[in-house]
Amino acid sequence: MPQPSTLAELLQLPEYQGRSPFDGQVRSVQDEVRANLVRKIRAGETLFPGIVGFEETVIPQLTNALLARQNFILLGLRGQAKSRILRQITDLLDVRVPAIDGNEMNDDPLNPISAEGRAMLEAHGLETPIRWIERAERYVEKLATPDVTVADLIGDVDPIKAARLGTALGDVRSMHFGLLPRANRGIFAVNELADLAPKVQVALFNILQEGDVQIKGYPVRLELDVMLVFSANPEDYTARGKIVTPLKDRIGSEIRTHYPKTVDLGMDITAQEAYREESVRVPTFVAELIEEIAFQAREDNRVDKLSGVSQRLPISLMEISCANAEQRALRTGDETVTRIADIYAGLPAITGKMELEYEGELKGAENVAREIIRKAAGAVFARRYASVDTEEIEKWFEGGQVFRVPQQGDAGAALNEIRRVPGLYQFAAEMAEGSSDAQRLAAAEFILEGLYGRKKLSRAEESYAAPEKETVKRGGRWN
Repeated sequence: MPQPSTLAELLQLPEYQGRSPFDGQVRSVQDEVRANLVRKIRAGETLFPGIVGFEETVIPQLTNALLARQNFILLGLRGQAKSRILRQITDLLDVRVPAIDGNEMNDDPLNPISAEGRAMLEAHGLETPIRWIERAERYVEKLATPDVTVADLIGDVDPIKAARLGTALGDVRSMHFGLLPRANRGIFAVNELADLAPKVQVALFNILQEGDVQIKGYPVRLELDVMLVFSANPEDYTARGKIVTPLKDRIGSEIRTHYPKTVDLGMDITAQEAYREESVRVPTFVAELIEEIAFQAREDNRVDKLSGVSQRLPISLMEISCANAEQRALRTGDETVTRIADIYAGLPAITGKMELEYEGELKGAENVAREIIRKAAGAVFARRYASVDTEEIEKWFEGGQVFRVPQQGDAGAALNEIRRVPGLYQFAAEMAEGSSDAQRLAAAEFILEGLYGRKKLSRAEESYAAPEKETVKRGGRWN
């Protein structure tokens, strides 16, 4: 059935029968979101699909705020899915709603709030043209920066428009509308709220609470129907700016986000978000190590805790590690399996996502990252294989033996080298998640890295001029 294109056709729909222009029956955006949320809860649907780790913390608080018809702010460090959550609220809007065609404020065809919309309804009556707005079009997002002005968000007086219409400059019809009026009957999101200048924040809370704002000395009243949502980093309150108290007072709920509470939850997020070719195999112990690196970085005293370590770190590291494994497999023809060497190839994905303290800056980002990888490998190895007897492997190195892990050539040749270390091949075969040479080599390399992380072995990287091998020895180094 074609959608109505005029007001007369709209009034034939069952949900609009019995209504008439200017009848005052208005369902606000908050009411619309609440109704759809109630329906989803009763049906047992997932409210925010793809948001992992917030099921018992953020999601219940957010649900309460939406049921209470409140505006809210998400506070959290970078990489905590704040923007994704805000954008998913659009799923709680109706699939589409009607608006007066040719009107930039998305006016309700039966209850327009703008002077232009009211004039069109009075002039055309039942023949007023209708357009339909999809839910995605009803979400407007603005990244706050210090140079954002009231004109950007609310609007500005347009002298040319006033002259053309023959109106006074203080008339709302002479305004050039900003983002907020254009978000009428929708959701307006402001990211990094604290970065807005205080006078712009004042304009926001005034337009929401009282419906009026002064633009260049002219009082303008806009009775907007907008659901306002915010995000901010708590450190912005001291680092760059702050949220003015009257605006904070008018935000219904302050909801704190957080990083994954457990490594398993972090692994679920990374597996969901990271890109990799289907042919790439990531052993569970490698995936766990990649996630543990983020957890270790968040605890490391050389990393700025106020800045945080984004969940994008393990996601990016997973992608680079898989890409390096794929590149190696393309050259050798082996099965594509990620290894410890691939994690070290992903150092650029780590160093760019850590803000270092003074001590860390002195040591260097790459050195800090390498030490974090070592600690993470030791933690994962201890968690998984602490009860395994590795004394035979350790004694071999204690005898002054040096072992070089081949990084080039096929996996079978590398495994022949590994057989030289007593007990290593057998242990690797047991923990490998497949029977292929590439899977067993990945396991063997993880065992050596885990023992190095637990300070049972030493490790050194040979010169970049000859990166084809790594050296392991007791009392020496392995990289």
